[in-house]
Amino acid sequence: MDFAPVIDGFGVVLQPENLLFCLIGVTVGMLIGVLPGLGPAATVAILLPITLTVEPVTAIIMLAGIFYGAQYGGTITSVLLRLPGEASSVVTVFDGYAMARQGRAGAALGIAAIGSFVGGTIAIIGLTFFAPLVASFALDFGPPEYTILALLGILLVASVGSGTLVKALIAAGIGLLLATIGRDGFTGSERFTFDVLQLSDGIDFVPIAMGVFGLGEILYNLEDRNNNTKAPTKVTKVLPSKAEIKQSSGAIGRGSVIGFFLGILPGGGAVLSSLAAYAYEKKCSKNPERFGQGAIEGVAAPESANNAAATSSFIPLLTLGIPANATIAVIYGALLIQGVTPGPQLVEDNPDIFWGVVNSMYIGNVFLLIMSIPLIGIFVKILQVRAAILAPITVLITLIGAYTIANSVFDIFLVCLFGAIGYLMKKVGLEPGPLVLAFVLGVLLETALRRSLILFGGDPTGFIGRPISGTLVAILVAVIAFPLIAKLWKSKTKQKELV
Repeated sequence: MDFAPVIDGFGVVLQPENLLFCLIGVTVGMLIGVLPGLGPAATVAILLPITLTVEPVTAIIMLAGIFYGAQYGGTITSVLLRLPGEASSVVTVFDGYAMARQGRAGAALGIAAIGSFVGGTIAIIGLTFFAPLVASFALDFGPPEYTILALLGILLVASVGSGTLVKALIAAGIGLLLATIGRDGFTGSERFTFDVLQLSDGIDFVPIAMGVFGLGEILYNLEDRNNNTKAPTKVTKVLPSKAEIKQSSGAIGRGSVIGFFLGILPGGGAVLSSLAAYAYEKKCSKNPERFGQGAIEGVAAPESANNAAATSSFIPLLTLGIPANATIAVIYGALLIQGVTPGPQLVEDNPDIFWGVVNSMYIGNVFLLIMSIPLIGIFVKILQVRAAILAPITVLITLIGAYTIANSVFDIFLVCLFGAIGYLMKKVGLEPGPLVLAFVLGVLLETALRRSLILFGGDPTGFIGRPISGTLVAILVAVIAFPLIAKLWKSKTKQKELV
């Protein structure tokens, strides 16, 4: 590999104008990650006119900074208020919010910042050395592969909840049902809309997440004002201890690798990677019952994974011209507006743009780490606000976030409806996490499954005939069979001991 263009790329990003726009990008990204509803895709689209006034490499550096900066911003409200700013931050809610209630919000935010930095940096190194190789492998993924991948993701959903497997599957089933609401993308017919025009395009992620997590939590806590809604009066630490960092180091490394590879795949890479990283840590843990109760690995793994995924999603864009998700698609449009065509020739024809963008991520991640660590002490001050003040502010943020999706009052009513559903779920012991994650994966599953069946002429055995999808089917069967075999073996062993 010729390192001269890589070194020249650092010369591009270290120009004062590019450094400034990199800082602006990650700062804006962190802020919009904190505000549920707007999201990086919408922000990038809003800022597209600004990109016409600057050089192409400067514009893309700023837009990329918004994207990966938003991944950490979504963590802040997930930990402090149980409001996931991004879909990829849903998994962080499980242990991050539990840590905050224990007075360990600083440690949760600190390990999230460190994990995001390490995950992003590992992914950038991978992007530098392995982009063409990994992208060519991702090109072999078609609808059958995404179908099995989505099924694997939904199976993982059942393992991330803190309740029983049956309850997690029930919640996931509700999420899959909600994903079918709206106009059928293949036939154009409407499903479960009940002649409500606003439901024709389906339900957005934000009203569901904000309702079942944010509003549902507040309604549930109103039953016990003295215990549940009382914020910790003292946050003992504003940074993770050496022991906590050591405890999380393995989770950060594994999450970074998982996020790097899953982030390359189109459709929900950051969501799948954070989910897979969390599920893997829980499965491998000697004390899995700690997860959902404030396990710091439950924050470190998904945060490392989603930031790594956000970075590696640039691989198919820059090397193949294939957007991996909605935000990357908008950045793809920004490149085309600038007269730059992403693809295999980009590194040859425009090395300054290719390596300038890649190397800007090193600098951007350093900016994020420098900004986020000192701000942790300010963030945790939110927990010292009295519940009587904090709860209405949380509701206000939730409703504003829902309204900003489409400037629709109907979305506010949806938040209230899902808030009531979230409250009832808490009452009967159903975790909202599997519902929200299954909803996100359900859209990918339905589209990929139906395209696959069209491709195979309705023959489901076609999934086995393709090398990659056949391998994934084998993994899927193993994931289902292994717990059953382990349980059967354990019961037989106990019977022998009794005899």
